Amino acid sequence: MERNTRQRSAIRTAIDEAHGPVSAREVLELAQRRVKGMGMATVYRTIKSLVADREIVEVAMPGEPPRYETAGKAHHHHFYCRSCGKMYEVEQCPGDLSWLAPKGFKLESHDLLLLGLCDKCLSGKKVAKGTRAVRPPTRPRAHPHTDEHGHPPHAAHPPHGHKH
Repeated sequence: MERNTRQRSAIRTAIDEAHGPVSAREVLELAQRRVKGMGMATVYRTIKSLVADREIVEVAMPGEPPRYETAGKAHHHHFYCRSCGKMYEVEQCPGDLSWLAPKGFKLESHDLLLLGLCDKCLSGKKVAKGTRAVRPPTRPRAHPHTDEHGHPPHAAHPPHGHKH
């Protein structure tokens, strides 16, 4: 019984002290710093129990395994890094977004997910074991005899949906 209490405590602490919502794999890595030899099955079992006890909540990310964070936090949003896969909390909120709802609809709540690159990935630092940060693609340089879209200068071409 002592072992389960230590493991549950390590898992709960890992979630509480995380930078934002964490995956079960991240929970395992963080909790193993406190309790060596902990296994993935223990993490899943404990997460299930913590969710059932309403100590933590699931944060869904489309196409990804669920992540978890401490329950009872004030309204907030999340930032997901496309390169390292970490999720961060964003405490700011734009406020009332009911104007975005279709006419005649009633907005009851909102949940925003911001996508991009975190500061570590932008600076090119290694972000995880065996993973390299991916820099955003740069706009290719135009050929000297074409404009930025590959068209010859002053050539008649259909307008683009954006300003130059």
